[in-house]
Amino acid sequence: MNRSITGEHRGEPLAVERYGRVAQALHWATAILVLTAFIYGPGGSEQRVYSAARDFDRQLHETLGLTVLTLVAVRLLWRTIDTQPDPEISPWMRTLSRATHGALYQLLFAVPLTAIAGAWLEGHPLTLLGTIEIPPGLPLAHDSGATVARIHTWLGDTVLWVAGLHALAALFHQFVLKDNVLASMLPRWFPLRMH
Repeated sequence: MNRSITGEHRGEPLAVERYGRVAQALHWATAILVLTAFIYGPGGSEQRVYSAARDFDRQLHETLGLTVLTLVAVRLLWRTIDTQPDPEISPWMRTLSRATHGALYQLLFAVPLTAIAGAWLEGHPLTLLGTIEIPPGLPLAHDSGATVARIHTWLGDTVLWVAGLHALAALFHQFVLKDNVLASMLPRWFPLRMH
């Protein structure tokens, strides 16, 4: 663990200034994959999404979605054993930060799970890169599947908005409040220095 430690050894708890390499890698990999999945989402009607012309986009989108689902589960497990920075911020900011992180985690689970449920209820297998197919694991209920697919689209847009607000808040913390919140999630070699 290549993290800076502050504090004394006189019974005070030691505090980390940065997230560890694993937490940083999981965070940035998730961010990049979510954005890429959004860009390659075929979108539109069921006929458009499942047209032969959209096969690659759909396969890439579904592969990235399952990867995000896996990474988010790993991130939550990692958080239970990893030590994280605890920046000195006001109570209302801490509450808002926890609510935002909670919403992001819920969305990062809900978006791929609604995609899977919607596809299966409509009777479509998941089709991953490499022509891997996962057959429907739910009984056919086409109208319900179409509704869940619409919810998936709405949630996909929402996760981008919440993540965007999260990114703006990190920039505000770093450059206005100068409390190192953004720097704590960046590797040491990144040119942004801690204040």
